[in-house]
Amino acid sequence: MVTSGEGTSRTVQRRAQRHFNVVRGGAAGRDGEVIRVTYAETGVVKTNVPARLDRLPWSRWHWMIVIGLGTVWILDGIEVTIIGNLAPQIAKPGSGLDITQAQIAGFGGAIYILGACTGALFFGWLTDRFGRRKLFMITLGVYLLATALTAFSFAPWWFFLFRFFTGFGIGGEYAAINSAIDELIPARHRGRIDVIINGSYWLGAAGGALLTVPLLNDFSVYLGWRLAFGLGVVLGLGILLVRRHVPESPRWMFIHGRGQQAEDLVKGIEDEVERETGRRLDQPRQTITIHQRKTIGFGRIAHTMFAKYPKRTVLGFSLFVGQAFLYNAITFGFAQILSTFYKIDTDTGYYFAVIAIGNFLGPLTLGHLFDTVGRKPMISGTYIGSGLLLFGTAWLFSQHVLSAVTLTACWAVVLFFASAGASSAYLTVSEIFPMETRAMAIAFFYAIGTAAGGIAGPLIFANLVESAKVSDTVLAFCIGATLMVLAGIVELFLGVKAEQKSLESIAEPLTAHK
Repeated sequence: MVTSGEGTSRTVQRRAQRHFNVVRGGAAGRDGEVIRVTYAETGVVKTNVPARLDRLPWSRWHWMIVIGLGTVWILDGIEVTIIGNLAPQIAKPGSGLDITQAQIAGFGGAIYILGACTGALFFGWLTDRFGRRKLFMITLGVYLLATALTAFSFAPWWFFLFRFFTGFGIGGEYAAINSAIDELIPARHRGRIDVIINGSYWLGAAGGALLTVPLLNDFSVYLGWRLAFGLGVVLGLGILLVRRHVPESPRWMFIHGRGQQAEDLVKGIEDEVERETGRRLDQPRQTITIHQRKTIGFGRIAHTMFAKYPKRTVLGFSLFVGQAFLYNAITFGFAQILSTFYKIDTDTGYYFAVIAIGNFLGPLTLGHLFDTVGRKPMISGTYIGSGLLLFGTAWLFSQHVLSAVTLTACWAVVLFFASAGASSAYLTVSEIFPMETRAMAIAFFYAIGTAAGGIAGPLIFANLVESAKVSDTVLAFCIGATLMVLAGIVELFLGVKAEQKSLESIAEPLTAHK
């Protein structure tokens, strides 16, 4: 329900009479008749759209959002896992590429992450400027095209170029998708859904790991790895078909001068939910008054993050660096460990599928606790707990008591907790900054944190493992564990209690009308 604000100035009121179409008798609230305003440009608008979205009961419409947007992380999981598990095969003579395993796991992993960081910043800015829906369609298209072209690689430079553009599309997805999901999912479910959706990456990782086994064993060296990338394209096309039905964020719409469209969209969602549940929804009393505007400048965004919310900025950076180093190093390097220390080359997918399942079970099992127990205890607990468990794994590895099976079991336990923590990093930065900067904030922390941990991680890890010295690999484990523990400590001191709160109460919109 969009209404004329009580504090609207006479100038704005005259502008409304001159340019806006005022219709009486709109959706009735507890106070009786309201005034619905159709906006042609921008002005001051008082709206209860956020409160109406947050009070919706869970419905088929929300499942459509989850499937249309959240399933893309399955593709990301498939992408990263395939390249990690296929690295030994692609490096073999006859693959069509003159490339080494270390180059694939190290430089190939780093170039993919570099593309993701660049794409996150580029598409993040466009997402806040032009809307969530336009960009999450474009970013998926970029991913699909680049993945298809990777399958036709005939030289290392071509392979690395389109690994970069595959990451470019995926990085844009992180900004567009996380901002859209958090703005469409009710507050009481936001923590659980966000953590589980980001954790669904590991469903793709498990599928990708198992997929590599027949591709490595039943097809030629030249063809198997190319088919793996082709299957990723097929899955992406299926997601694109579902995503066509996902709407723009009403929160973005009413801030950017499309108040009537936001009103109509939310009214349509409410009608659909009422038909499904068989009961009439109450109109919430909570409203927010916004001074609508088309764009937010970079200067305002930078001031918001570094001057208005400096502690939250430190928090976001810490969480992203810790999880990015750990996950990107291990994801790109696990097959290399199995090959280097246990001489396992073709069946690495089975081992990786085990740790991938552990990764998904973590968010799935612990996700609801982020909304009930709370953000601070759960985020700090999962970060510190996984870091301490990783230190234990490093010690066992140094004592030469771990086989490939027991090492995999240790990693599955470590990542059960680490995965929930890593997923909560995206949740944190998407909800602790104002609406107008949400996609850019996600992009910024993803890019900066992942560049620090995600580019350095694979390079350092690949070089340490390649030495075939146990002490070097233990050092890589300990670096990741230390960063996770430190990030958990930062959460203890700077974490934000955001559970079951509306996004607008956690961080007031920059365009809020005083």
